[in-house]
This record gives sequence, C-alpha cells and structure tokens, in this order.
Amino acid sequence: MNSWIFLCVSAFLAGAVNSIAGGGTLLTFPALLWVLGTAPVSSVIANATSTVAIFPGSVASAWGYRQELKLVRHWLFRLTIPSFAGAILGTALVAQRDPEEFRVLVPWLILGATLLFVAQPLLARFKGVRTEPNESLTRNGYVSVVLFQFFIALYGGYFGAGIGILMLTALSLLGIQDIHHLNALKTYLASAINLISVAMFIAFGLVDWSLAGPMIFSSIAGGYLGARVARRLNRKWVRYIVIAIGLTVSAYYLIQQFQS
Repeated sequence: MNSWIFLCVSAFLAGAVNSIAGGGTLLTFPALLWVLGTAPVSSVIANATSTVAIFPGSVASAWGYRQELKLVRHWLFRLTIPSFAGAILGTALVAQRDPEEFRVLVPWLILGATLLFVAQPLLARFKGVRTEPNESLTRNGYVSVVLFQFFIALYGGYFGAGIGILMLTALSLLGIQDIHHLNALKTYLASAINLISVAMFIAFGLVDWSLAGPMIFSSIAGGYLGARVARRLNRKWVRYIVIAIGLTVSAYYLIQQFQS
C-alpha cells in the first residue's frame, strides 16, 4: 500500500510537470525503479510502465489546453506524422536493445536543449527567424523543424525523459511567441508520441499493470490540474519554470552517471 501511494503521488506530480514543460518521467521512472528493484530488466519495465502511467495525464493536459490548440491547429497535422514515425522506431529500439546504450546521452540532450531554449529569443533575432505566428516559415526552416521533431519522437519512444524541453526548443523556432500556445502544441505532440509507445509496449508485454493501474488515475488528475494552473500563470514565470525543470532533469542524470 505504501508503494502504491508513493507511485500515485509521483504520477500526479509527473502529470502536472508534463503539462508545463515536460520532465515528468524524472519522477515516475526512478519511483518505479525503487519499487521494482535493480534487476537488469527492471529499467525496461520501469520505462514502459512509466510511459503507460503518464500517457493519460498527457491527454488530460492536451484537453486542458484545447482553447490554445485551436490557435495552432495548422501545425498539429504537419508534425503528427514525424512524431508517429519517430516513436515507432524509438520504441522498437528500446524493446530490442539495452536502454543504457542511449541513456548515456540523456543529460546532454536535455541540457543542450534547455540552453537553446534560454537563448531562443536571441537566436531568433540573430538568425532572422519570423516572430509572428501567422507568418509563413521558410522551406528550410519547416524541414528542419520536421526533422527535429522526428528525432525527438525517436528519443521519446526510446526513453522520453525531457522530450517536452526538446520540443519547446524546436517549436519555438516556428515563430510562436506565446508560451501557452507552445505548451499546448508540445502537450499534444507528446501525447501522439506516447500513444505509439504505449501501444507497442503493451504489445511487447513490458508493462507491469499492477503498478501502472493506480498511477494512471493520478496522472490524469495531475495533468489536467497542471494545465489549468499553467494557463493562469504569468508567461515569464512559465518560461522560468521550463528552464528550471530542464536544468534539474539534466543535473539529475549527470549526477547519476558520475556516481555509477
């Protein structure tokens, strides 16, 4: 019972964190490892179970941002296909290979993406990236964003911690300046990626349903509540929260690597 309470609290907080910036896996993955133990297969099961547990929370977050999604709906269809394609490949890899091979890159990916997000306003002015959401993106810029989204989805299917930070960095180059609109699009795409991963993890039989079940309802509550709260926060503070989460997630995994 104590383990279930611990996992449900982690899932609730993960749902709320994911609705703001991503990084909720940082809470559920270690929590599940603590319950499952340190056997080699535990990391794979924890990864799959974590993804299944927080997926409904991502959907709840997207529903909470439904008003903002209407304003960026033209990007939903354009970025869904690369999200699906990358997620299929990434999830297939994690089901077939040792996750440690890719997890070495996790802190560096998240740290780099966070620093890019910090510098995004300056980069936009320096590179002449369009700053109005209604202006068209150049062909090269569009291709770059689509490719970036594919690789983010590949990583998301493989492990997934911090994909929100990575997506916010890429999506900010679309010229969408409102952080809440970015969060809405990011949350929808994260749900699309996780949808594929969930289906494949279930098909491969990697989910511990005795643990995932109780966590699902908690992640839904956390995801919806987090989205509602985030929409009422000052835009600058939401941006600061995004940066803080990115630095925290990367620092956590760097410490884990140096201690191992």
